[in-house]
Amino acid sequence: MAELNISYNTMVQDSEMVDGNATVQGSEMVNGNEMVEANVMVHGNEMVGANAMVHGNEEMAQGNGMVHGNNDMVQGGEMIHDNEIIHGNEMVSVDVMVHGNELVNVEVTTPTTLRRRRKKSLVWEHFTIEAMPGGCSRACCNLCKQTFAYSSGSKIAGTSHLKRHITLGSCPMLKSEDRKLQLTSVPGTDNEGEGTAERPRPAKRRYNYTGYANTTFDQDRSCSYLAKMIILHDYPLHIVQQQAFTAFIESLQPRFRVVDVDAIEGEVYSVYQKERENLLQAFNTMPGRISLIIGLWTTSQTLGYVSVAGQFIDTDWKLHRRMLNFMMVSSPHSENALSEAISASLADWNMKDRLFTITLDNDCSSHDIYSANLRDYLSNKNTLMLKGQLFVVRCYAHILNAVAQDVIASIHGIIYNIRESIKFIKASPVREEKFAEIALQLEIPSTKTLCLDVTTQWNTTYLMLLAALDYRQAFTTLETCDDNYNEAPSAEDWKKLEAACNYLKLLYDSAHSIMAAANPTSNIFFHEAWKLQLELSNAIAHEDPVFSTIAKDMHERFDKYWKDCNLVLAIAVVMDPRFKMKLIEFSYSKIYGVEAAKYVKVVDDAVHELYKEYIAQPLPLTPAFLEQGEANKTAPTGENNAQVTPPSTGDGLLDFDMYLSEIAVSQTTKCELEQYLEEALTPRIQEFDILDWWKLNTLKFPTLSKMARDILAIPMSMVSSGSSIFSAAATGSRILDDYRSSLRPETVEAIFCAKDWLQYAPAVPEAPSTALVKVET
Repeated sequence: MAELNISYNTMVQDSEMVDGNATVQGSEMVNGNEMVEANVMVHGNEMVGANAMVHGNEEMAQGNGMVHGNNDMVQGGEMIHDNEIIHGNEMVSVDVMVHGNELVNVEVTTPTTLRRRRKKSLVWEHFTIEAMPGGCSRACCNLCKQTFAYSSGSKIAGTSHLKRHITLGSCPMLKSEDRKLQLTSVPGTDNEGEGTAERPRPAKRRYNYTGYANTTFDQDRSCSYLAKMIILHDYPLHIVQQQAFTAFIESLQPRFRVVDVDAIEGEVYSVYQKERENLLQAFNTMPGRISLIIGLWTTSQTLGYVSVAGQFIDTDWKLHRRMLNFMMVSSPHSENALSEAISASLADWNMKDRLFTITLDNDCSSHDIYSANLRDYLSNKNTLMLKGQLFVVRCYAHILNAVAQDVIASIHGIIYNIRESIKFIKASPVREEKFAEIALQLEIPSTKTLCLDVTTQWNTTYLMLLAALDYRQAFTTLETCDDNYNEAPSAEDWKKLEAACNYLKLLYDSAHSIMAAANPTSNIFFHEAWKLQLELSNAIAHEDPVFSTIAKDMHERFDKYWKDCNLVLAIAVVMDPRFKMKLIEFSYSKIYGVEAAKYVKVVDDAVHELYKEYIAQPLPLTPAFLEQGEANKTAPTGENNAQVTPPSTGDGLLDFDMYLSEIAVSQTTKCELEQYLEEALTPRIQEFDILDWWKLNTLKFPTLSKMARDILAIPMSMVSSGSSIFSAAATGSRILDDYRSSLRPETVEAIFCAKDWLQYAPAVPEAPSTALVKVET
């Protein structure tokens, strides 16, 4: 240990000592390489505190302090150990660094409850102080050896520029992302034992330099994000108990306390409640009515669930679909269960007087039971528009799937042979090469690839059969060349397969047209339905009995859908300014021939009757429209009220104003519906947006636009955007897995509903990555 050397050139005045260029106020003294602050003096590897002093390896006790070597120092009730001070029951970090005989930085934080403690800078693990001529010093990076200004005599440059060098990637040796974003000091010894008599020593603080601002740790916020992750990705609640997951979380944030299953279940329900309040506020400003989509879910137990979703158009003329409820019922396929579930959902969301239609995903056999029961049950509590004629809507995707499955079932034996044939060819590369050679010799021009189908998705079966049809000759030739292959369809089978693919193409193209629509408003479904109805009607009279037989079975099922839903489909397309009643007249003449006028009149009468109901039974104004309604009170717009000419502006045309008033009284003003139907059709352009058109014409047709808003929001298909319309699970009864069936019903509802709502929640903005933040962990 170096000798303690005190200069004789030191001058003391009023507790002030000055040596060289250094001045120390109060109890501070700086002498050469020595510095005393807060009654502590450091010299080389020596520390002197109050009445205790260390010299060499000698021990000296004075007053209440005792120091041994350069490790520990006790002063009064304080103890200094390895640059740490234990004061009372606290440990205070001492920012002291000594390099050789040079003083680098000394910061001793006096323990106090009123002053925030300073933290030791981490940069000194990466920098070394080098003395320069003239009493200056520079900080040298230990990795890249670049030097930076640190002190010039008595002035200290600070460490901010040094932090930037090691954390923002300026150092060429720290280019890797993991070291650039996270430079963490090694934690000190941590005693986490519980129940021991000895008081555990607090672990050394660990600091993390990141590139994000405002990254203070928040346990509650992290729990909320964990719950959202579980909801959105269908993770089980007991993931919080899995060892690998808890180890992963510990590696990211040791301070995060992973909650148990009960706590995370409560957090999931909290997320559900918060999102539900947000949706309720949106419903408070909804200007029109709501249409419901009802789904059925079964379980391996005797219980089942009913899902209730709502579709509506908001004040900005945007189409929305949101899950409302997911309720457990004892018998989901009973009509009473559906009626009660719908009624309870309307009450929960304050929509009792706003129900417009419901769309069911049930099969044909039970449809009439559902329709009659629901009409009778709900008509007592709600005013159904148009006497309930539009109330029950059948899912268009469901009817396409049902008809397609009928076609596939009619040729299931042939499909089996095709599957087995493809399996045989794909079994080995040798067989694939042999089949390719046969196709090349036969000069088959097809570029389609043989592949197996997914039995639950009929579109894949159609594509498999379509490819097989192109290689029919190759299959027949292979059977004659290979004795092991005997699954080739016969000539009659290929004919049936061709007929089936011919009609499956109609369903396939229709489904793709629906899926391609960005906004699946109700008006687009009429185009597909009437074309399909016409094709199947004509196919019944096909000269080939193979074709006509398949078409007859398809038409029988689809015709029932057409009779049930053609009115609501037609009214929806009338609300399209590109077609109006003209497309109804044209399409019905194709379908019904000489009887078309009778069916056209049914649609025309229904449109006018519905319009009259909107005049007589307007919805109560929502808060967003109250102000607009008050402003319009002075200008009545009733159908029987003539427009009042404003008073003269003093231009000398008072007689002209009187003339206009007389004309307005004598002439009968046409209603909005008549004006709309008589106007020329809007040009059919590819970029046409029907919702945008009605938004722009709301002032021109204030009442008719309300009617159009509700009609265009009718969900003709229960399949939402982004879902597969070809999957049977998308439209029929779905099965709830055993895990979710084991959860409490309210938890199942919270998970299903919150997952749907979180998809539309605004994205969390990313934090800026340029600010340097020191996070204590």
